[in-house]
Amino acid sequence: MKIIVCGSMKISEKMVEAKRSLEGSGHQVLIPRFAEEYAKGKKQEESSSESIENKIEGDLIRDYYHQIEKGDVLLVVNEKLRKIDSYIGGNTFLEMGFAHVLGKKIFLLNGIPDISYKAEIIAMQPKCLKGDLGLMK
Repeated sequence: MKIIVCGSMKISEKMVEAKRSLEGSGHQVLIPRFAEEYAKGKKQEESSSESIENKIEGDLIRDYYHQIEKGDVLLVVNEKLRKIDSYIGGNTFLEMGFAHVLGKKIFLLNGIPDISYKAEIIAMQPKCLKGDLGLMK
């Protein structure tokens, strides 16, 4: 299975861990560009203006859409962040929307966060893995 991983770059080490685990189970896995550098501390969290500039110059949103299009499923690595359990930020929510419209199955590593767009997340009918990647089927 080709699994496309998304999540906040602030928890990039969790995305790298998920990638290694899933590859060990024979899956092909793609994580966001620079996730490994963030996880190793080689790349620092950018200011908001730098992040916008990189997203525009690297055409990162459109690029990940095409990656999701080529994948079989989307895995959202969501952890407690910003005092919100199972946090899903704006970019990840957007990527979930892409996957939903493309008819891809969506998995959440953890639960659905209690945020303003919770109803929209529920409407995409993601499968919550409760932290267990072995439940991806």
